[in-house]
Amino acid sequence: MIKNNIVKYGILHALGTAAYIVLVATFLSHAQDIFGPEEPKSVLVPIMMLSLLVFSAAMVGLLLLGRPILWYWDGKKPEAVSLVIHTMAAFFVVVLIAIWVVYSFL
Repeated sequence: MIKNNIVKYGILHALGTAAYIVLVATFLSHAQDIFGPEEPKSVLVPIMMLSLLVFSAAMVGLLLLGRPILWYWDGKKPEAVSLVIHTMAAFFVVVLIAIWVVYSFL
């Protein structure tokens, strides 16, 4: 039963990470439409970009490693390691599919 949950969680975490990346990339590609064509000459733009970077690192870290860390702390060390491996494998498949889509259809 736990093996099925590990695979399911691995796939869900990988898809959640991919969805977050698509969301942020879509926002960034439309930022000029949202905020206007002129880039403001202030320190706020670098602050906002660094803030987004830090938030994104934390979000992806939670999506990929949150549950495995909790499982590891709860004494489920083999399950935690297996979940990290399954999540990274599923995310690798998502990345390969994304590369295939970009080079095949765009």
